Amino acid sequence: MKTLKKLLCLTLLATLASASQAAIVRISEGAFTAAAGLITFSEFPVNSVNPTYAPTDYGGGAGAPTVTFDGYFKGQSLAAICPFPGAAGTGCVVGNPSGPTLALDPDSPQTFITTDSANPTSPVLTGTPRFNGAIAILFSTDQAGVGLDGGFFDAAGGTAITAFARDGSLIGQVVNLGTGIEFLGLVTSDGAAQIAGLLFSLVGSEPAGFGIDNLRFGLAGQVVVPGEVPEPTSLALLALGIAGLAGVTRRRIAA
Repeated sequence: MKTLKKLLCLTLLATLASASQAAIVRISEGAFTAAAGLITFSEFPVNSVNPTYAPTDYGGGAGAPTVTFDGYFKGQSLAAICPFPGAAGTGCVVGNPSGPTLALDPDSPQTFITTDSANPTSPVLTGTPRFNGAIAILFSTDQAGVGLDGGFFDAAGGTAITAFARDGSLIGQVVNLGTGIEFLGLVTSDGAAQIAGLLFSLVGSEPAGFGIDNLRFGLAGQVVVPGEVPEPTSLALLALGIAGLAGVTRRRIAA
């Protein structure tokens, strides 16, 4: 009986731990408060290559990160044959970032600031070739939430932002849902600062090309984190465990 109770307790603990693990939640631009970091790419001249933003360049306060850019991370490459149907090879990045520390690849195609007549808040940041290259973003300190204006999109589901941890492991990804200029944002469900880098790249067809603008980032308190809700399977296991423990208690009283 003691063994059974111990197993049930372990099941409960495992279930609660699983339910409390951070997940990626899609968020809107409105989730970022005025205290969050904001880079508009108007801070530096047009044609600036792989810009580096110290906090003083974008008005960040104490503890704000330095933000750097390039084409992709070390350990990644452009696909010789893109696995995503319809995606241009210049924007199709494959491979996992190499550890132990996430780093931009200096040999990747460069990013640069450029004008964009299709974007009402031009200038923007583009990869190489112009409007057809991937963009990697590295934060000097981990962030809880990140987001950006992407576009101009001519196809839904063709472009994504992918978040990586400091060791290069994948955290999560969201894709564009529509056309035009669209905000792509994500945050850890528990507000934990885990996001070290972000890749903006193709995961499908995008006929019009793509760039980014109005990059936003922040910690819990600077980003509104949606409340975490346990998955239905976790709730079912939790209920089962509680029922089992109640049964053990009743049998003990009866004995």
